[in-house]
Amino acid sequence: MINPARVLCIGEILFDCLADQTGRSLEQVASWTAYPGGAPANVACGLVKLGIPTGLIGVVGMDEAGMRLVQLLRQVGVQTTGIQQYLAPTRKVFVLRSDDGEREFAGFGKPPTNEFADTHLQASQIPESLFVDADFLVLGTIALAYPESRQACIHALKMADRYNLKILVDINWRPVFWSNPLDAQRLIPDLLKQVDFVKVSTEEAKLFFNTTDPISIHSQFDSIEGVMITDGQQGCAYSLGEFQGKIPAFDVKVEDTTGAGDAFVAGFIHQLYQYGIRGLNDPETIKKMITYASAVGALTVTKPGAISAQPTADEVEAFLKSV
Repeated sequence: MINPARVLCIGEILFDCLADQTGRSLEQVASWTAYPGGAPANVACGLVKLGIPTGLIGVVGMDEAGMRLVQLLRQVGVQTTGIQQYLAPTRKVFVLRSDDGEREFAGFGKPPTNEFADTHLQASQIPESLFVDADFLVLGTIALAYPESRQACIHALKMADRYNLKILVDINWRPVFWSNPLDAQRLIPDLLKQVDFVKVSTEEAKLFFNTTDPISIHSQFDSIEGVMITDGQQGCAYSLGEFQGKIPAFDVKVEDTTGAGDAFVAGFIHQLYQYGIRGLNDPETIKKMITYASAVGALTVTKPGAISAQPTADEVEAFLKSV
């Protein structure tokens, strides 16, 4: 018997097509390698590898790419009851890489952004039964960019509220996905009024909150229990419960930063399971939680591909003992 998913992730699953040649423009890249990705899918796979039963709510195309993605989820152990199919292509995102591993999302090829399967997630097809035994709902903001997937997210938030799930949002700002990026300035703040935890990058914090101070962001929302601001090699600043601090990043050789933030999210939720929400009442426990999440992110950037690079719980523990 399959254990019910304790975490539900909702949103896009797709292929990240990483440039094989670094430091080149879109026109200069000679070849690409496709890696399974999409932030919610990355988080779901990361959690399963860390030992937390997790399901993904998303949609793939009725094409070979979509079949491959569903097969991968099942191989990893992600529960796929919430996966839908739609007669539109599964999305591919072309990702440029700098010489030091940083990435830039360069578009989707010929189809416009709103003509891919992931934009058609149907609220009516999300099984309510998934929420009965779950404890967490994780989502990004890309699904808010399209009417149907936006309504599906709204529905999932209502289900999460009905069954008392904790909600974490990773803003994961990707303007290339939005037909009108200005819509995000209205929709994302509304979303944050309904969540418990927020993970943002430094750039996102500046853009949406005009500050990189997690305490300031935390104070803007009554419902939020914690804010984490990740800044790559600069580490993570946080305001969790009544405590604040900053944890430095681990010094690792960076191969590819795709999925680093998603791995951090998976590590953080793993720690919430380890210590419980009551762990946020102790500043030393919070430091351990953020350090663990940072280790998961650090290990993920040492290899190419967001999902294939994710560590197991044993690998994280071994890494933490070695540093």
